Parts: sequence; C-alpha cells; structure tokens
Amino acid sequence: MISVIFDLDGTLVDSEPNYYESGRRTLERHGVADFTWEDHARFIGIGTLETLEILRERYGLRAPVEQLLAEQNASYLELARARTEAFPQMRKFVERLHGEGVPMAVASGSSREAIDAVLAGTGLDALLTTVVSAEEVPHGKPAPDVFLEAARRLGARPADCVVMEDAAPGAAAAHAAGMACVAIPYVAQSADDPAFATAGLLFRAGQAQFSADAAHDWLSARRAA
Repeated sequence: MISVIFDLDGTLVDSEPNYYESGRRTLERHGVADFTWEDHARFIGIGTLETLEILRERYGLRAPVEQLLAEQNASYLELARARTEAFPQMRKFVERLHGEGVPMAVASGSSREAIDAVLAGTGLDALLTTVVSAEEVPHGKPAPDVFLEAARRLGARPADCVVMEDAAPGAAAAHAAGMACVAIPYVAQSADDPAFATAGLLFRAGQAQFSADAAHDWLSARRAA
C-alpha cells in the first residue's frame, strides 16, 4: 500500500503570501523596513524557526529568536484564519485518495498550531488527520525527519511513501528519507534546482500545471509496478 505525505504551505494551500506578510510585519516591528517578497522567496520550504534564526543574524536583531517566532506565529495565525485557500486541484486529489482509503499525512515546517489552523480553516482537517510539525522532530527540512516521523505514524515503510512537495528543501528531504517525490514548484523558476531532479514526477510550471488526474495516474502506475 502506497502512503502519501503532503507538505502543507505552497503544496496543499497557498499560504506563502501570509507567511511573507507576517514575517514582514515582524521584521518591521524590529526596525527592518525593506523586507521584500524576493527576500522571502529565498526561504520558501525552510521552517519558520530556521528562517528567523538566519534573518536575526543577517539583520543584527537583538530580540531572542523565541520572541520573533512568537510574534510571527501570532501574526500568521491571524492572517491564516481569515484568508487561506486550498489549491483546487490539490483538494480534488486529497478527496480522491481519501475516498480510496489511501493513508495520508501532512508533514510541515510550520508550527503545529499554524498547521491545525490552516487545515481547520480549509476543511482539510476532516481528510488529513495525521500531522507532523517540524517542532516535533530534531531537524526541519532539508533533513528527512518530518517525513520519516510521518511514515512512522502511518505505519508505513519509507520506500512505500510518496511525498508531495513545492520546495527544493522538501524534495531534498524526501530523497534523504528514501521516499518518492511529486514536485510542484511554488516558484516556477526553481524547477531546475538539482533537488527537483530526484523527483519521480515534476510539474515544472507548479500549481498552474498540476492536475489531480495526472498525479493519480502516476500514483496508480507506481502502485501497479
């Protein structure tokens, strides 16, 4: 039995605008007034804590990283509850797999509170009940820890798992975990990143190209192999 493990942000839901805005607000509060979307895009696929550790050092911020994390999480949750949308084709894919009884999990670099808020806000919590946050494992992506823990909770062998990912660090984490990967780059220009070369299926144009039917056909062929 194949199990499917979904990244959340940028894969299941379009949460990156909320992450950018919550990060921008947090940095602005601490004197950084010029944090752009391009700056944010470099950290897509990396956990919030790891991102803030880098930004704290880069901008010489005095506040402890724990304070920055708390501030950003609070801002993000406010935004996420008000406006997070699931990608329509991805929702269709999840619903189809759920109807077939395919074991599924979410493995994300976000906090558990943020994951739960987004899943509840989009209604995906009824379909995806196994959830792992990077807060619950020693290392975030590109380390394989979140995916290996998701497989453990599903009772699945890593070799029997397929990861759905939008970011290069996540694709690298899936490869390190010994799992197949379906890659849907959130930033289409990153499709040539070497990490995506290990993907079993790559939708180079990202969500604009992703099709629930195409992903399901690929998964079915893998099951039959």
